[in-house]
Amino acid sequence: MSVLVVGSVAFDTIETPHGKRERCLGGSAAYFGLAARLFTSVRLVSVVGEDFPDEHHQFLSRAGIDLAGLERKPGKTFAWSGRYSSDMNSRTTLSVELNTFGDFSPKVPAAYAGTRLVFLANGSPHTQAAVLDQMHDPRFVVADTMNLWIETEKDALLALLRRVDGLVLNDEEARMLTGETNLIRAGQRVLALGPKLVILKKGEHGVFLFSTFFQFALPAYPTSAVIDPTGAGDSFAGGFMGYLAGQDTLNVGHMKRAMAYGTVAARVTVEGLGVDALAACDRAKVERRHQDLMQFVGV
Repeated sequence: MSVLVVGSVAFDTIETPHGKRERCLGGSAAYFGLAARLFTSVRLVSVVGEDFPDEHHQFLSRAGIDLAGLERKPGKTFAWSGRYSSDMNSRTTLSVELNTFGDFSPKVPAAYAGTRLVFLANGSPHTQAAVLDQMHDPRFVVADTMNLWIETEKDALLALLRRVDGLVLNDEEARMLTGETNLIRAGQRVLALGPKLVILKKGEHGVFLFSTFFQFALPAYPTSAVIDPTGAGDSFAGGFMGYLAGQDTLNVGHMKRAMAYGTVAARVTVEGLGVDALAACDRAKVERRHQDLMQFVGV
């Protein structure tokens, strides 16, 4: 099955202790798509401006991502700039220019409307709900969110949670959404808000999965060299959803393996600046990394 992602395609300016890259290809949908295409076909819905270069468009297309849903509008492309601390554990956002993404109103092509697996990348819950209104009975829908929407559009987010199968958020966002300081209680409280599945990211400390029928945890992929953490969370989601798109059923075993493949995709991403390492990856490398991860966590 194909997987549909709706989110941003952007210019990123990234500063890390290992280097700087200006106005490189970025955005949640780009990272997700480049990870998910390692497992399945990807359909992308987003918007860019007149300044978005043909080479970026061709790059994504050559990677196997269907761009029929990528709209080009007058104006400039969404641009973000950030700087990472020396230990790579914190990031300072230097600038955000929403540009054409500021009034993004997703238009799902008719050919995409029947896509069974859907990922609603980080965005306003009103925008995410508008995507669902255009879909025809999707099988599995996962949404991402952030503290901004919890603070400013909590009612809309709570309404969205009753319409999706899964939610991805980090530990800080889970605490903010539920008021719980203990992450286990926070994950369980998020489940009570509507989704059947909650993926709680903890950065270098791994990831939890909570569901109505099982719980699961994985450490982060062991590494001593992180070049650039940008997009790691979206790459995790791409690996997770991409793997599931290739399975006949969404059972416990497949969910656990999807978590592992998502962890591998995130690990690959942080090995290079921007999307470089992820774009250079292939399925054979993913499988080798997956075997390494299984040996690391085996008992």
